[in-house]
Amino acid sequence: MIALETVDRTGIDEAIDAAFDRLDARIAPLSGDIRPLAGAMRRAAAGGKRFRPALVAAAYRACGGETPAADGVYEIAAAFELLHTAFVIHDDVIDRDTERRGTPNIAGEFAVLARDQGADAAGAALLGETAGILAGDVLLHEATRTVSLTDLPAASRAAVLDLLDDAVLVSAAGELADVANTVRRDYPDADEVLAATHDKTAVYSFASPLRAGALLAGSSGATDAALQRAGGLAGLAFQLVDDLIGAFAPAARAGRVEGADLRAAKRTPLVALARESPSWAQVDVALSLAWTGPVAVRHAQQALDASGARRRLVVLVEHTLADARAAAADEALPAQATLLLAQLCDAIQRRIP
Repeated sequence: MIALETVDRTGIDEAIDAAFDRLDARIAPLSGDIRPLAGAMRRAAAGGKRFRPALVAAAYRACGGETPAADGVYEIAAAFELLHTAFVIHDDVIDRDTERRGTPNIAGEFAVLARDQGADAAGAALLGETAGILAGDVLLHEATRTVSLTDLPAASRAAVLDLLDDAVLVSAAGELADVANTVRRDYPDADEVLAATHDKTAVYSFASPLRAGALLAGSSGATDAALQRAGGLAGLAFQLVDDLIGAFAPAARAGRVEGADLRAAKRTPLVALARESPSWAQVDVALSLAWTGPVAVRHAQQALDASGARRRLVVLVEHTLADARAAAADEALPAQATLLLAQLCDAIQRRIP
């Protein structure tokens, strides 16, 4: 079996470092706060699991690619990590978060910089959010640039760019729908919430990296279609588990304050399921107070548990993973690709809090 742990991370890390080295060199002659932004972007990409680029490399090998990897695999893998970092930075701005993994994120760093320069609270927040938006924009550009300059046959490069394009557009649609669902006066139905949940993560984190690796290995259209379906289902399950983590996991595991999604009044699938329970009125009251602090968050967690929504969401994750495993058994997939997808499903199931 081709485990993600066996992927050559050195080649991936070197390709990512090369992208940031280029940015450093281009930014160095410029003046002003853009210089510290270069270091902040590199830090934003450090410390993570680099799961998405590992998926590209693992799918490449699982679909018969060479060992060691050739055909621009590490550069394409790096592009997906740059894309992920850009999305994380923008997501923090949207959520008005100033920390990630317990330390200041880009918005947090630049808010501190602004305060040190004498800005008031509003000015500090403005500079922080501006830095986050611009950093994400730069990294989105760098992801596309990396693919465009990778030494690939023209048709392969165009196909990878199409995958990156899908990842950006579908993720943008999902993020916009997620925020719209939160701010609208009426509650969206469960299907709308699930669609937004899928689009936020499933394509850019799972389906597109898997398909990119297979494409670079020369896989068929039937293999691509099978990976798109199985990867999409695995990605949906992953995001559903993230919603559970955002509601119930302790801060050390969530990488942000406990119950952050409850405090932000996000209308996640968990909340959509709670609305279908007889105890929704009690849950609604508890959720409306979650922003006030840890005690209120605990009450909201207890109300969601008592409504049965948490258990129903766990069951939905398990059913989605079962569908992903069934899709991974498609005859169009090489045996190693089926095993890789099974490993992914097992890892997602182990994340359930």
